[in-house]
Amino acid sequence: MTDYKIIQANCTEYLAAQPDLKADLTFLDPPFNQGKDYALHNDALEDSAYWEWMETACKQLFHITNPGGAIYFMQREKNTEFVLRCLRESGWTFQNLIIWKKLTSAVPSPRKYGKHYQIIAFATKGGKPRLFHKLRITPPLPANYKYERENGMFVTDVWDDIRELTSGYFAGDEAIRRPDGERFHKQQAPLALLLRIILTSTQIGDTVLDPFAGTGTTLVAAHQLGRSSVGIELDPSNVECITNRLMTIRDADRIEGFKKDYRHTKDLDMIWGGFTAQQKEDDVLNLPLFRTPSEK
Repeated sequence: MTDYKIIQANCTEYLAAQPDLKADLTFLDPPFNQGKDYALHNDALEDSAYWEWMETACKQLFHITNPGGAIYFMQREKNTEFVLRCLRESGWTFQNLIIWKKLTSAVPSPRKYGKHYQIIAFATKGGKPRLFHKLRITPPLPANYKYERENGMFVTDVWDDIRELTSGYFAGDEAIRRPDGERFHKQQAPLALLLRIILTSTQIGDTVLDPFAGTGTTLVAAHQLGRSSVGIELDPSNVECITNRLMTIRDADRIEGFKKDYRHTKDLDMIWGGFTAQQKEDDVLNLPLFRTPSEK
């Protein structure tokens, strides 16, 4: 039984045409408007146009989210005020500003402190989340600590134990690569990041939405955790990448190795769900369900 859908479309056009779609969690990781070279997207919009687009998306996502459902909106640190405004003005209730501290060197600046993190704004539809799993992790012992924590520690709003795939000299086997060795998508989110978000704010059977699906990491994580997922992606080459990635889960995309990091979490097996590497995967991929008028 297929538990994911991949839609090739402009996300705001698709969401406007699908008012009955429902989600329990959205991971919103849009292009950052940095002038990067996207095949089908202008990444150098006027700031006003970009944030109007983001607010439209946030309003649409709020409409289709089940009561108490969550959104995680990732952006550059300098855009924090705009992210929070978008969420507030589209109806979301702010819960946390997560600092995702990069494990590579900080990006230097001649006139201000070097950049060492991205932000992820966590908000919910309504003041009370429908669920929130308090995960416990076992990060490396800090240099000024003498004893290991017997039961790990609760995840806080500073995430400094997840390495990014988009910077630094080493992206690992997880990064999707072209035949020449170059990374397929320079903004690929790490599996560990989506794993934590999905484990925290969903349960088995919930629906996870990624309106800028990219290379499909959200869907890969959700699928293995027993959650349904919907990915919307404009670029057909990315859709093909997601399709291939889900049809055959690579060793580098397996989540089993991360489970030990959460071993002190209460009721972890009930939260984790999903299938194991040994189980037979007999899913048949759903083809894109919707195309924008210009693509028909």
